[in-house]
Amino acid sequence: MTDLLSSAYLWIKAIHIMAVITWMAGIFYLPRLFVYHAEQAKPGDARDEVFQVMEYKLFRYIMRPSMMVVWAFGLALVMVPGVVDWGSVWPWVKLLAVLGMTWFHMWCGKHVRFFAQSGSTLTGRQYRMMNEVPTVLMIAIVFAVVLKF
Repeated sequence: MTDLLSSAYLWIKAIHIMAVITWMAGIFYLPRLFVYHAEQAKPGDARDEVFQVMEYKLFRYIMRPSMMVVWAFGLALVMVPGVVDWGSVWPWVKLLAVLGMTWFHMWCGKHVRFFAQSGSTLTGRQYRMMNEVPTVLMIAIVFAVVLKF
């Protein structure tokens, strides 16, 4: 199994990176949709319905599959011999940040459901503030992986 993973390492890494890009695009955009939804739509109006469709499709058909591919190929990368030195700090920082990103993904899914059921209780400003969470986590992940401290 490790021979197969080692020989496919560059393919696994490439697919992982593409899935990360797709997931991050959704993670950055969905809270932005929440901002506009909270500020420009009232429950039940035409804009509300449009935002709900956009949010649902982005979450369900782009973000969720991307996250699953990120996790699957990320775990495959971890299993390639010599890729991760668990004695270093960087893989633990990355793991914690990816867990944080996964929590944020789930938080977004919860808010997609809130808007679909009865509207959200958060303001556009609160959604703007939450939109900074994935940025901070992304910075931690990139520095950890590139600098390998």
